[in-house]
This record gives sequence, C-alpha cells and structure tokens, in this order.
Amino acid sequence: MVMAKKLTIGFGSAKIPASGDIIIVVGDKGVFGKLGAELDKQHDGLLASAAKSADFKGTANATMDVWTQSKNQAERCVLLGIGGDDDRAETSWLDLGGTILAAAASSSAKSATILLEDPAGGEISGDQAALVAMGMLLRAYKFEQYKTSEKARKAKAKTLPKITVATANSTAAKRRFSALSAVGEGVNIARDLVNEPANILGPVEFANKAKELSKIGVDVQILTEKEMKKLKMGSLLSVSQGSVKPARMAIMRWNGAKSKTAAPVAFVGKGVVFDTGGISLKPGAGMGDMKGDMGGAAAVTGLMHALAARKAKVNAVGVIGLVENMPDGDATRPGDIVTSMSGQTIEILNTDAEGRLVLADALWYTQKKFKPKITIDLATLTGAILVALGQERAGLFSNDDELSEQLSAAGEATGEKVWRMPLGKAYDKMIDSKFADMKNIGGRFAGSTTAAQFLLRYVNETPWAHLDIAGTAMNSPDTKINRSWGSGYGVRLLDRLVADNYEK
Repeated sequence: MVMAKKLTIGFGSAKIPASGDIIIVVGDKGVFGKLGAELDKQHDGLLASAAKSADFKGTANATMDVWTQSKNQAERCVLLGIGGDDDRAETSWLDLGGTILAAAASSSAKSATILLEDPAGGEISGDQAALVAMGMLLRAYKFEQYKTSEKARKAKAKTLPKITVATANSTAAKRRFSALSAVGEGVNIARDLVNEPANILGPVEFANKAKELSKIGVDVQILTEKEMKKLKMGSLLSVSQGSVKPARMAIMRWNGAKSKTAAPVAFVGKGVVFDTGGISLKPGAGMGDMKGDMGGAAAVTGLMHALAARKAKVNAVGVIGLVENMPDGDATRPGDIVTSMSGQTIEILNTDAEGRLVLADALWYTQKKFKPKITIDLATLTGAILVALGQERAGLFSNDDELSEQLSAAGEATGEKVWRMPLGKAYDKMIDSKFADMKNIGGRFAGSTTAAQFLLRYVNETPWAHLDIAGTAMNSPDTKINRSWGSGYGVRLLDRLVADNYEK
C-alpha cells in the first residue's frame, strides 16, 4: 500500500470484488473487457443496457454512474472510458488515474476497485497500471490547511476510499509504483512550497524545508548571509538587502551513482519567496501571486526528494538561492552597480529583474564547487515567456543541442512540455552596459531571451539549460491530474530526464 495524504492505493489480482464501488474501464464504442462483461452478466445486463440508453461510447475519460440496487454486490458502478488505440500515451494513463480519483472521491463508499483491463483484448502493463495510480496520487492533492469554516473542516475530515487497482500485472505495477510514488511525492512537496504564503515561508523557513530531505539520505548544507558575503555573492545579496528576512542558500546533494566521485548533474532554482519588485515596485493588482516566485527552487527541492526517495543511480546536486525582494531604505536602487561572485559587475537598472541576479551567483557557485556534467536552472523569470508561450510550455534556452533534445523528449513523455527559444550574440549585445560588464535588463524586446543571455555569462562551457517556468509553475490551469494553484511543474520533467539519460 502507498499513502498519499488521505489516499491509499493498492494493487490486486484481476477479479471482481464483493463490495465497495467498482469502476469499470470501458473501451472505445462502449466495449467491455472480460471482467466488465462478467460483472454486467452478474447484474443481468444492466450495465450494458444503461450505457446503450445513455449513448455512452467509452471515449477517453468519459464517466457514467450506474446504480445497481444490489444488496449483495456493489451498489454503485462507474463506467470509465479508456478510449481507443490513440489514447495510450503515458499522459493518457495519468489522466485516466486523475479521472478515476475524481469519480471515487465523489462517493461515500469506504473502498473502490478499478477493473483495469484492455477491452480490446490486449494487456495493461505494470507500467501503465502504475501510471494510472500516479495520476490518482497527483489528483488527490489539496492545499486547504488554512481554511477553518465548518464546511472546510468537514471536507478535510473526509477520508478518500481505499482504492485497489485490479490488474493482471499487479506485482509489476506495485514495483513500478514504488518509484513513481516517490516522484509524485516530490511534485506534491513542490506544490506545497509554492502554495504557502510568504509570511509562513520565508528564506529561512524554506531552507529548513530543504534540510528535511536529510531524513531520506540527502546531504544538505545551508549557507547564511555571512557565508555568502565571504564568498562574495554580491549579486544575490543585492536582492535581499531591502528585506528584514535574511537570505539563505540551500545545497542538496544525492550520491546514488556507483562512483561517488563522478561528476553530478546539477539543478539550480530561483527562490524569491516574495517579489514586490523592490524599488522598481510592481503594480498592486496581482502582486499576491508573487508568493509563487520561488517555483524554480520548489521544483529543485521536489526533484531532489524524488531522486533520493526512489534511490536514483545518479549523483545530483540541487542549489537554491532563497531571498525576499522588498523596498526599504537599504534596498538596492536602480542604477546601482554590484559585483557578482564571478567578479563580473552588473548595473541594476530594474530591481524587479531580480531573479537573474539570484541565479547568477547560484550558477557560478554550482559550477565552481561541483564541476557538473550538466546544469539546468529553473525560474519563474519573465512575464515575456507567458506572452510567447502561454501556460502550455516552459521556455527552454540552452547552449547545448543534445541537452535541449533530451529535455524536449522528457517534456513530451511527461506532458511537462518545453519549447526551445533562441540565444545569440545580437541578444547578448542588448545587455552590455556603459558603466559595468553588463546590465540586468535588455530593453523592451526579447525579454525572456535577454534574461537567458544574462545567465549564460555565468555558466562558461558547461552544457546548460535554462527553463523559464513563469507560465507553468503557478496559477496553473486545471488538468485531470492537477487542481492546485502551484503545479509542481518541473519535477516529473527533470526526473524523466535523469532516468532516461544520466542514471548508471
């Protein structure tokens, strides 16, 4: 059994249960599988008759309730469409799980069994069954701890039914879900972090959350402001100097490869726990959303949990720069020049372009300290990426074609999609400064690209990718597997990247 908050998921042999809700997978054109047909026969053809009367065609994720009025068997059966052969991608199985969870949660039954079979006569693999269970885990997530009304208290007290996935490959499914559930837990950790308000989750509190990963074998080091000053991280610290909340940097290491000295894969996250814009103050409307401006750091933290919890055979390091950007008498002013850890100087023309200042020192520290084979940073960096790509894909910028292709493939497989955007010398010239080595904004045009060009100056020759997740990490649209404001975007994407390309 695997627990996901109030959800218990198990796997069992392909048989019809004696009680509880039963969710029957129905194929395209309303075709029942062997178990579904057997159950229908036990109810004298009621299920098929009801489906025909309602013109239920079994299209993917369509559902239909049938009440049997049986005293000896399940009173409620749910017909669930699995669709046809075109509905068999990895994301389709996740969506199916999300739909199942929604159907099961709408009942007061204490248990529900999923008759998971292929009505077309094929076989549901252990991997596919495990993906269905992961879809349930992701859909079950809720962030409601601050609601106190009587209605909310009752909702929080409600226990989801114990769900059993009845499948021919239950042993393989259980084994595969052991790893997938670790990834799902990582997604939910990232969601929790993004959803928390900034008065609860400041830089110090976030660092403490990262420290909790030591319980599952992650080596965690926290750098204080004093230590970062000693390392000359003037770029990162310029962002936090207007806040009463001190900056932190969390370094999380997982050594799962055979060679503990092998170069790690590195992930760097922007962790601005709240962004007012600083002296370049943002408009008041929508500023509350800036509690989610640490979505990159949240994804890195969730990813490190996933890798450690599933015991990934890789050496990995996650580095997150944690700051709050506030206007104050000590805050950085537009026109100030600061010196980054690399020694490069930055003219800060807009204090609301702060995420790149945090990442500059975090990236430089990561490459100098760990000499990684690849580095990927994630940041809710620019509104411009929302204009370009909406909320469907993250912007991908990279100095390495192979890494870009790997990320694109992982995105298509998991549904956490990316789209490669351009870099180049012409864009680089846009951030040259008259007074310093560079300025932190490049003007009105190509805002996402000039931000990425800025970061490129801090990675040297390391294969590197920057993911601008401003459109995908927070205020995310509802999907079959996510009903949360904070989506946890990036955890599944990067776990797949590691699994497919860097584990040994």
